[in-house]
Amino acid sequence: MPKQFGGKACKYQVLVIGPFCKRGKMERESMEEGLLTSRYLPNETKPTSNVDGCGSRSDNLNKPLSTPVLVFSTLVAVCGSFCYGCSLGYSSPAETGIKEDLGLSMAAYSVFGSIMTVGGMVGAILSGRIADLIGRRRTMWFSEVFCTAGWLSIAFAKSALWLDIGRLSIGFGVAMICYVVPVYIAEITPKSHRGSFASANQLMTTSGFALVYFIGTIISWRTLAMIGAIPSVVQIIGLFFIPESPRWLAKLGREKEFEAALKRLRGEDADISEEAADIRDYMEILKQQTEASFLELFQRRYANSLFVGVGLMLLQQLGGNSPMAYYASNIFEEAGVSSTIGLQVSAIIQIPVAIVGLLLMDRSGRRPLLLVSASGMCFSCFLIGLSFCFKEFPHLKALTPILALTGSLVLQFLLDALHLMMNLPLILPMAIIKTRIRLLKHTTHAFFSS
Repeated sequence: MPKQFGGKACKYQVLVIGPFCKRGKMERESMEEGLLTSRYLPNETKPTSNVDGCGSRSDNLNKPLSTPVLVFSTLVAVCGSFCYGCSLGYSSPAETGIKEDLGLSMAAYSVFGSIMTVGGMVGAILSGRIADLIGRRRTMWFSEVFCTAGWLSIAFAKSALWLDIGRLSIGFGVAMICYVVPVYIAEITPKSHRGSFASANQLMTTSGFALVYFIGTIISWRTLAMIGAIPSVVQIIGLFFIPESPRWLAKLGREKEFEAALKRLRGEDADISEEAADIRDYMEILKQQTEASFLELFQRRYANSLFVGVGLMLLQQLGGNSPMAYYASNIFEEAGVSSTIGLQVSAIIQIPVAIVGLLLMDRSGRRPLLLVSASGMCFSCFLIGLSFCFKEFPHLKALTPILALTGSLVLQFLLDALHLMMNLPLILPMAIIKTRIRLLKHTTHAFFSS
């Protein structure tokens, strides 16, 4: 007789999950990772149930459709992703203008370019706890206040100090955005639509990055900072008109608000009884699990997953993709290539490549994408390094601009795949990590990504 949770039977079945495990419980999508587990690996059998928790209900023949409230809520949420993309691409096109107007040395500008990661590490550590404490919607609002203040501080800065304070504030805000936006989208979206809605998150990050790269070459750095603040302000206003995550409300036992939020997302005429019951069942299961401590990550049974996951996080950050993005204009100029042309061409290829990357991620699988992206990054960095070596040889010096531009374009071509790759270390080993320690793993991933 299966064990009862909240009056519903929880059955077990055999499930193949990639190369990692052959037997286990039916896949449960936790609140923090519904986005990531909604896409299946190649040759993986999709669960026949349309249940987000544990159970064996049959699929609802009338699958929930995208409602205006759901679409609007997703658009408001991905404004944060757009802000994140803007912050990634800002320092490269703004470099020349800031150094000339404020008289900054290369060392001082390097502090400005890299200090965002310091704020990012702090925000990553706190993001999961804050989202659970005050809710997904308030966390997005809280993070965007920091982002807006940071952009305004940069736009009106008169010295390097205010530039650094603004960049630090943006880093803190976007670190929380990187965590809470995918979580919110996963929790409000029907399972049948989760993959397509999840793609909007990555696409908006790329769009922000490409926009700043392109227009940053034709407008001043102060105006560019003001443009960067626009999506933050739009999200702050929009958050007043979207519902809170139903799953978070159910977790706190706020039944009336939970049902009202779910009804609003699915439509007034939709029957939410089955989905609401599934979410309640899942909350009951979560209550049976004790809170994890950080030391639980180091148990022997998690050693392989921890080694693979954290190792990939560390190695991908040591690959140099962030410095290449932050200082692309300086790399072009040192190689004898027009920074304006280089940045604009890089911006133009970003969005098409993002779409191709998203399609390949579902069709080719995570591991091949990881291998191809890492190999391409290695090749592009090699070309850029080789181009600067050729500068020392008079008869090879003419090849420097060609190799540098080729390597940089290959790099930009792979940056979108690299953004996707940031999530791959989280996806690959998650099949063998218990639900109760996954929050710690998400936070660790965000920390290393910063």
